[in-house]
Amino acid sequence: MLIVIKRDGKRERFDREKLRGGLLKSCEKTTVSLDNINDIVDTIERKLRNEDTLEVESQKIGQIVATHLKKIDKIAYIRFASVFKRFVDVEDFEKEVQRLIKN
Repeated sequence: MLIVIKRDGKRERFDREKLRGGLLKSCEKTTVSLDNINDIVDTIERKLRNEDTLEVESQKIGQIVATHLKKIDKIAYIRFASVFKRFVDVEDFEKEVQRLIKN
């Protein structure tokens, strides 16, 4: 059983459907297909289960998701990043878009 350590320290079971749901929201009305989303979920779950620990921080999962989205669809990445990185205002959003443009 894989356990996710949340930002507030709470622990919960890894839920691939929760991960998939977050990806679906981020990828809504983009070019990312359902097959792409399912592949990302499978890849992330496999990666996490192949590690030496049964506990993983939610931040780590978020970083892995962000890396995948950044490669396949910039809009989906920005949507995900706005929640994952907790953008507080428009300036945070603008900074992330500028980083994306530079890369």
